[in-house]
Amino acid sequence: MRSLAASLGVRPTKQRGQNFVIDPNTVRRIVRAAELTESETVLEIGPGLGSLTLALLAEGHRVTAVEIDPLLAQALPSTVASYAPHQASRLTVVEADAMDVTPAEIGEPTACVANLPYNVAVPVLLHLLQVSDSLRHGLVMVQSEVADRLAAGPGSRTYGVPSAKAAWYAEVRRAGPIGRNVFWPAPNVDSGLVAFERREPPATEASREEVFAVIEAAFSQRRKTIRSALARWMPDRARLDEVLSAAGIDPRVRGEMLGITEFAALAGAGRTV
Repeated sequence: MRSLAASLGVRPTKQRGQNFVIDPNTVRRIVRAAELTESETVLEIGPGLGSLTLALLAEGHRVTAVEIDPLLAQALPSTVASYAPHQASRLTVVEADAMDVTPAEIGEPTACVANLPYNVAVPVLLHLLQVSDSLRHGLVMVQSEVADRLAAGPGSRTYGVPSAKAAWYAEVRRAGPIGRNVFWPAPNVDSGLVAFERREPPATEASREEVFAVIEAAFSQRRKTIRSALARWMPDRARLDEVLSAAGIDPRVRGEMLGITEFAALAGAGRTV
């Protein structure tokens, strides 16, 4: 990977959160942990120099790789053709920002396996889950602290907006730590793997956007009761009390004690009460 980077004149940039995985055992471990079924179509975000891409292709999967860096995007097909010529036909490269990528660009991947750029990992993952209904499961590498937040459940210290929003789409869990020395350059933070399995969102009269608005309001003032925290979302206190009652929520609890089902119930009651 270092030799390839040198030949391309590539230096990782902090601006794009680039920390390339250079350890072959790590990429093989990630592919194993992803528990992919035979011949899946895998969405990879930020393939960089292609170490994880090559490991996915070696297992017989098709890979759609989304890369924002024009130089890296243009070099990836040549890298695969050089190191794995018999697998090159199974690679599709999309030169785009993963924050804005559309279903038309990525097709219908069934899994996502990626070393996500750490500075935008949460919004990228949520965007992918929103725009790709075909995405059923995945394994992503993120900053360890972010992994904790994504996988946290109600009542835990790290539970917050990312946890609740991710839970709308999927069951999320920690899937192991990753050492710093497998990256180039080595990051100043620890890393972790997060696995997700798509599930149906909770039944509600509200839209996803309406549920997310309740989540954001509930966590805007973490130390306050849910009744106080939702005052901006619904300034009419008498109606808010009715909504809380209809949703079966104790007005004295804090937002971090509520799960995605309760947030969906609140948003739904907000439409009907």
